[in-house]
Amino acid sequence: MKYVLRKLTTLIITLFIVSLLAFLAFQVIPGSPATRMLGTNATPEKIAALEAELGFDQPVLIRYGHWVLDFVRGDWGISYSYSMPVKDMILEKLPATATLVILAFLLVVLASFPLGVATARREGSGLDRFITVVNQICMSIPPVFVGILLSFVFGITLRVFVPGNFVTFSESPGRFLVYMIFPAIAVALSRIAMTVKMLRSSILDEMNKDYIRTAFSRGRTRADALRRHALRNALIPVVAFLAVTAAELVAGTIVVEQVFAVPGVGRLLLASISGRDFPVAQAIVVLLAAWVVIVNFIADILYQYMDPRIRIQ
Repeated sequence: MKYVLRKLTTLIITLFIVSLLAFLAFQVIPGSPATRMLGTNATPEKIAALEAELGFDQPVLIRYGHWVLDFVRGDWGISYSYSMPVKDMILEKLPATATLVILAFLLVVLASFPLGVATARREGSGLDRFITVVNQICMSIPPVFVGILLSFVFGITLRVFVPGNFVTFSESPGRFLVYMIFPAIAVALSRIAMTVKMLRSSILDEMNKDYIRTAFSRGRTRADALRRHALRNALIPVVAFLAVTAAELVAGTIVVEQVFAVPGVGRLLLASISGRDFPVAQAIVVLLAAWVVIVNFIADILYQYMDPRIRIQ
C-alpha cells in the first residue's frame, strides 16, 4: 500500500507540474490570440479590450489558478478560433485517435510476441539474424517517413486506399478500418521492433539462469524449458513495457494523423498551436500528459504485483 500511495503522490505532482508548464509555455509563444481573432487591422483599443475580456490583463499565475480549477471541474474553456467548448471539440476528435491507438497497440502485441519468441528459440540462426537486422532498420525509421512510404505504395501505387480521403466509421466501417490500418502500422512499426528485441533479450536472459539449467538436467528440451519456465518470467518486464508503449503510441499519432489526414486529436493540437488557440492546445497537452502518466502509474503497479521481488523490497 505504501508503494501505491508513493506512486500516486508522484502522479499527482507530475500532473501539476505538467499542467503548469503547459500553461506557461503557451503564454510565451509570440503572437496575441486577440490579434488573430480580430485581424491585423484591429485598433490597439479593440485588441486591449478583447485581451481584458479573455483575462490576459491578469497575472499569469492567477490565470493559471482559474484555468486549472475550471479544468478539474470539466470546464476546459472556449476555443478562440471556433467559439465552441473545447471539451466538445476534443470529444468529437477522440474516436479517430482512440481507434488508431488501439489498432497500433494490437499490432504491437500480435506481431512482437511470435517474432520475439521465434528469435529467442532460434538464437544465432538465419531467421534470428534476419529479424535482428530488420528490427534495427525499423527502430531507426521515424513514423512519419513510414507513413509517407505506406501512402505512396498502398495509396498511390496499389490504390488500396485514397491518401487524404478519410472515411468515417458511419460512412463505411470496412473502408474506415482499411484506411486506419496503414497509419496504425506507421505508428506501431518502431514499437514492434523494440518489443521484439526486448522480449528476445528477456527470454535469453532467463534461459541462462540456474532454474533453467536444472530443468535441462531433468530432461527438458530447450523448447520445453522456454515454453514452460522461461517465457513466464520473461514476460514480466515485457508486459510493463507494453503498458508504457500504450502511452507512447498516443504521442506517435500526432504526426501520423497529419500524413494520413486523420481528423483526430493530433491534427487538432497542431492546428490549435499554429492558430494560437491556446485553450484547445493546453487542454490536449494536459490530457496527453495525463494519459502517459496514468498508464505509467498502472504499469508500475502491475509490475509490482507481477514480480514478487519488488513487493519484498
